[in-house]
Amino acid sequence: MSFIKKNYAGFLLSLVLGGVAAFLGTQFPVIGGPVFGILLGLLVALFPRPTAFQSGISFTSKKILQYAIILLGFGMNLYQVMAVGSQSLIIILSTITTALVVAYFVSKWLNIPAVVATLVGVGSSICGGSAIAATAPVIQAEDEDIATSISVIFLFNILAALLFPTFGELLQMSDTGFGMWAGTAINDTSSVVAAGQSWSLTHGNDTALNYATIVKLTRTLAIIPITLILSVYQTKKHSHASVKLTKTFPWFILFFLLASIISTIFPLGVTLTTNLTTLGKFMITMAMTAIGLNTNLVKLVKSGGKPILLGFTCWISIMLVSLAVQHVLNIW
Repeated sequence: MSFIKKNYAGFLLSLVLGGVAAFLGTQFPVIGGPVFGILLGLLVALFPRPTAFQSGISFTSKKILQYAIILLGFGMNLYQVMAVGSQSLIIILSTITTALVVAYFVSKWLNIPAVVATLVGVGSSICGGSAIAATAPVIQAEDEDIATSISVIFLFNILAALLFPTFGELLQMSDTGFGMWAGTAINDTSSVVAAGQSWSLTHGNDTALNYATIVKLTRTLAIIPITLILSVYQTKKHSHASVKLTKTFPWFILFFLLASIISTIFPLGVTLTTNLTTLGKFMITMAMTAIGLNTNLVKLVKSGGKPILLGFTCWISIMLVSLAVQHVLNIW
């Protein structure tokens, strides 16, 4: 009862604002609910609020975020991912490695905090906001770091959804080639689908859209090894402070994998699966709203320039590496 009393105010505020953000996300899918959530949270955070809200907001930004990732696992069919995704494995590994290496060196050059660099790197290379959401608790990221990273990822989501079909036409890509490129080089699922749908509508078939979506799902699985590696790294980094692996270990990622295995071996049915993943996506929007509520907008704006440049270099490098590896493999 004391837990509810302590957290209900902030939770309800995040729930209501998250509901508004989710609705706006359905009206403007390229932007998406999570981005609207952060924006609404940032706006509301400009006004003073009672301290009674703080505990629930923090709970939503951290725990609800982890529960959301678990629910997304029910939308993964590992057989389907392995069937099509195996063809793109080399490209995926190449782009993820490239993004993380570029993020590391560029962040050193620009003097960007390691936490922000890590979030932008995994967000660019794996699956945008979901990867940031999964990684943030493991590296103990502050809400302002998360908001900065999400904002950067959002900018290049929009650009990718708008520009990729045009770039694909200029490069004279095949349907399969474009689907592979979109699936490996665009960071967020909504933008992958938007670009794939745009290409498919102009080419009269869904080949590009289907390839892009499944390849994107394959990339999502990279959340598991990346978070586990970061967890071990955090433990070694703070070994002097007696931080144990059991405390930093991202247990929710194992539940995400378990949910994926369950949905693959014991299909839950289209309706239940859709409801679980839809709930998970809404919970991410709620959590992002809470993160916005915990973020200082003035400080965020002041720190935005360098992370945007970091995101741009990651984005360009992923685009080029994906194209280069596809060319070597004769995919397009």
